Amino acid sequence: MRDCNQVKLMVVVPALLLGAAGVWADRNYDFDGGISRPVLENYLSRSITMAEVLHGNGDVDDNIRMLKSTGAKFIGRAIYRWGGEAALERLLQTAKPIAARFHRADGDMILQAAAFEIVSDQVSQVPIPESIFKEFGLEPEKRNFRYEAMLYPDGRRVNHWRKGASVPDMSQLETRMWFVYLAVRYIDIGIEAIHFGQVEIMDDRDPEHVHWRDMLARVRKYARQHARRGMLICDAHVPSGGIVCDGQLLFDFHSFPLRIEESTDKPQHGFLKMGYLDSIFGRSKGGVTPSGWRCESLPFIVELDNFGRSGKEGQNIGAHWIWGYDEICWFAHQSEEYRNTWLRYAWDWVRRHDPNGYLQMPGSRTLAAPVGDVHWYWANTKSDAVPTGFNQEQTIKAIWQKR
Repeated sequence: MRDCNQVKLMVVVPALLLGAAGVWADRNYDFDGGISRPVLENYLSRSITMAEVLHGNGDVDDNIRMLKSTGAKFIGRAIYRWGGEAALERLLQTAKPIAARFHRADGDMILQAAAFEIVSDQVSQVPIPESIFKEFGLEPEKRNFRYEAMLYPDGRRVNHWRKGASVPDMSQLETRMWFVYLAVRYIDIGIEAIHFGQVEIMDDRDPEHVHWRDMLARVRKYARQHARRGMLICDAHVPSGGIVCDGQLLFDFHSFPLRIEESTDKPQHGFLKMGYLDSIFGRSKGGVTPSGWRCESLPFIVELDNFGRSGKEGQNIGAHWIWGYDEICWFAHQSEEYRNTWLRYAWDWVRRHDPNGYLQMPGSRTLAAPVGDVHWYWANTKSDAVPTGFNQEQTIKAIWQKR
């Protein structure tokens, strides 16, 4: 039997707590070194995408106010780079005091970073610290990361995103060094979760996922010693339904876009459906989690994803586009009344059709197809602080208060 290199952090909890979330009155957010299923689900049930809030985007005070008011606990994609690695150091310096402000407001909040399926030639401007060489048993040397050493050697997915921006190959040592470095830097500013993007396209040469398991084991080892609560909660987009090795799940939870189908009899409207495209509903694989508990289907979140412009906005073009938009742009282009109605519908639909899943609320996200001259979606109630707020804050709060 293969060694899965999984760190098993056994969490001992009363048997009653291992049932579905919500069977107990008090919402528990306590974890240390590992996380039980009820606590994990409590976080996922209060998850919200707040892209780039640790970058200083938007009004930080109003973002904190909105998150506390709604009861948000899992703050998704709060910091990341999509390429542009040369700016990482400056970004971390900006983000660290903002993260501290969030945690002073609510010490239970989990702030999530993202380490996406992209590396650009700017990574060659980032020095490798001595600690990373030592982590991989290498003799320290004075050099920067090497972009070319992170790519697929057969040329696949090179310049996939643009010239000088490619999908990294996790079977390359340089790639694993970069991802460990990135995770360490995020943990050191108070991050407790990382979304690893489209994991499967970074794994073309390793069907046994040996190198992903190696990288995550190193990251989790560092988190046990340095993270706020001794743990890094890891997830990724998993179109296959998840990665399992000898019964061991690679991630702590799964995530995926909603995959919304057009209502052809109601222009611009959309709905959810089991089995539509590669949606995850009913397909999240089970096994033994990194925290040591077993499940038949791993808890997951679904989000209003962003993935760019089709050039055919407003048209029914099929595939993963919803009326020609990515998911968050479609949502933002609807009326305020329909947006709020649709959030209630989507929350209830997910919980009815797959109780392992939770809707991650939209809070902050870029709009590739702007609404007028507004290029960013904010769920915040419109105010002087957030004049372009889309007014979903009270609906999110009401949904969560009832569930």
